[in-house]
Amino acid sequence: MAARGLLTQPTAPARRGLLAVGLVLATTLIAFEVTAVITALPTVSDELGGDSLYGATLAAYTLANIVSLVAVGGLIDSRGPRVPYAVSLATFAVGLAVAALAPSMWMVLVGRLVQGVGSGGLIPVSYAVINRLWASEEQARIFAWVSAGWVLPSLAAPGLAGWITNAVGWRWVFMSVLPLVIATAVLVLPAMSHRALAGTGTHSAAESRRRLTHAATLAAGIGALAIGLQSSLVAVSVPLALVGAIGAFHAWKRLSPKGVTSAAHGLPAIIACRMLATAAFLGVDSFVPLAADRIHGASATVQGFVIIGAAVTWSIGSAIVSKMPSLRPQRAAAVGFVFIGLGVASTSLVVDSSWPLPATFATWCLAGLGMGLLFVPTSVAAMTHADEGSDGVVASQVNLADSIGFSLMGGLGGASVAVADRGDWTLRTALLVNFSAALVLALLGLVLAGRIRGKSGPTDTSTVSEEFDDRGIISP
Repeated sequence: MAARGLLTQPTAPARRGLLAVGLVLATTLIAFEVTAVITALPTVSDELGGDSLYGATLAAYTLANIVSLVAVGGLIDSRGPRVPYAVSLATFAVGLAVAALAPSMWMVLVGRLVQGVGSGGLIPVSYAVINRLWASEEQARIFAWVSAGWVLPSLAAPGLAGWITNAVGWRWVFMSVLPLVIATAVLVLPAMSHRALAGTGTHSAAESRRRLTHAATLAAGIGALAIGLQSSLVAVSVPLALVGAIGAFHAWKRLSPKGVTSAAHGLPAIIACRMLATAAFLGVDSFVPLAADRIHGASATVQGFVIIGAAVTWSIGSAIVSKMPSLRPQRAAAVGFVFIGLGVASTSLVVDSSWPLPATFATWCLAGLGMGLLFVPTSVAAMTHADEGSDGVVASQVNLADSIGFSLMGGLGGASVAVADRGDWTLRTALLVNFSAALVLALLGLVLAGRIRGKSGPTDTSTVSEEFDDRGIISP
């Protein structure tokens, strides 16, 4: 599908640049909050005596994110992106304030839950806006910039969050994100009032409730699966994990395009490959710092440094493919999976205490490059399948695949580490299980990448003629 709302007046590109900056800033604030909170959370837990809720506080954000991803997708189509974006920003800000003022770990958990609801609505809106306001040949460049919004936080947030925590207290880690929320609202919301971004979908209230029910079932199923896998009581763990897995699978199948379980050609294959790529990448990325700590005795700074290069090469990969508009998405995805697989296989050597950590830094950069090569072309290809009035749902499906990949590998990987913590395995064995699973997923993605297809059709670049007024607001 072409960008239905392409701006064609001479001044439009410069003014659209302000909107693009706002969309990148939204990604940056999410990335900074996630990275910074992970850095500060051990101190939060120590001060509030919340070790028993540590894992739940991390999981609450992700599971709430899944529900809001689905809810906002339908709202974008029926009401346009502006209202759900404003509500998501406001909800995210409330969550930050709740966590910053929390008197107990329970309230921090509530704050993280609210933040997850808010952040889940921002990225699908970005996808839909890009699809409506930029022509297909321009979208790769904008998606690359949005993807690059993760780089600076990945580089700076851990150190900055650590400094803020030590200097003025962990509460200011949450509060420091609020100015970014305000800046994003100022840049983005005024530009979303134009008719090109008006709601055009026909989603009924009943359909919206159905999708929301499936989203809640999916989140609950993933949560039950993770808890079941980490429980040491077989009588509890087996039925809980089984029920959770079945419920999550059926809910995901109903929220995804038909044919996703067999990775049918087109959008189903894109969704399947995105989930495989995210799971393979995060199945290693989340546990390399643990290996650096427990096996190599590295400091907290070194633990973060080992994986930080992947964020940079991810951005480099995105920039490369954004300058290659003729590159077919299935070929870009295949090359991306090759690099991810190479990165996973070579980085697995980190479980050997004699393996140098600088080498791990270099090998993991390969996986980051692969993600960058894969992410932008699959995002653009996915949005070509969005018919008028459905780009919100398609955007939520793509981002839901990313979120599920992260959640599943976090749960499975956490379960293997929990088994090692109980003494049934060594940590080295647990990590090798995680890394082997990630490699299998990358190889499966390579096999399925050839099924990825964009939806062919003429590109309409003139259906909407519009301009910005002197304040930088899109005017009819």
